[in-house]
Amino acid sequence: MANIQKLMKQAAQMQQKMQQDMASAQEELAKRTVEHSSGGGAVTATATCDGSLSGIKIKPDVVDPEDVEMLEDLVFTAVKGALEEAQRISSEEMGKLTQGLNLPGMPGGMF
Repeated sequence: MANIQKLMKQAAQMQQKMQQDMASAQEELAKRTVEHSSGGGAVTATATCDGSLSGIKIKPDVVDPEDVEMLEDLVFTAVKGALEEAQRISSEEMGKLTQGLNLPGMPGGMF
């Protein structure tokens, strides 16, 4: 019976450590930024690795009132690229924490 209690205590400590590590990783990801440009740098989107869009820069010479659709496409492409890169980095970092664990729905799990 003492072995089971000891094992349960160790499991609880491991769980607490993992939760702390994951919270720390999430804080770091929220601070880390990525950029993605489209149109040869005409539009640049910036996102944090927690999945938030944090900025868009548009060069003035790309703004053409006669071709709003092109600008929309450039903005969409830049934003999509930045968010995809942020998600990739987030998955990699969180996967490092859960690698080898059999956790459903977690990156790096054995599913």
